[in-house]
Amino acid sequence: MSHEGEIRALAEEAANIVGEFQFFSDWEERYQYLIAMGRKLPPLDAAICVEENRLYGCQSRVYFKADFCDGVMRYQATSDAAIVQGLIALILRVYSGQKPDAVLAHPPDFLKEIGLDEHLSPTRKSGLAAMMGALMDAARAHCGAS
Repeated sequence: MSHEGEIRALAEEAANIVGEFQFFSDWEERYQYLIAMGRKLPPLDAAICVEENRLYGCQSRVYFKADFCDGVMRYQATSDAAIVQGLIALILRVYSGQKPDAVLAHPPDFLKEIGLDEHLSPTRKSGLAAMMGALMDAARAHCGAS
């Protein structure tokens, strides 16, 4: 797939998420959907849930690991908070399995489009920013290697 095609595929997945959230009429329904998405994530290997993989900035515990394999970024993450786990599910859905250049070319604007900026607590926003920073830093470290 061309670089433009990779970015387009990533953007299409982000647009799909925006469309899914527009289906719901209120934030209670959106939160329930977000929580349900988080519950569908497979459990993270306990070996990843170690201090060196812990992200700080959120009140909940978040573990994040990035790997570069076969030319693409593989992200794994988990949280002990249901809404944060849902946010992780959204982020992994868009960015995991993508080439580093595509990850870097597509900021997480879809999260603003679904209204999360207005509906997350300051500590959750801080945690989300920490996770996106770690995700982008990992992609930056492997940019051009794919």
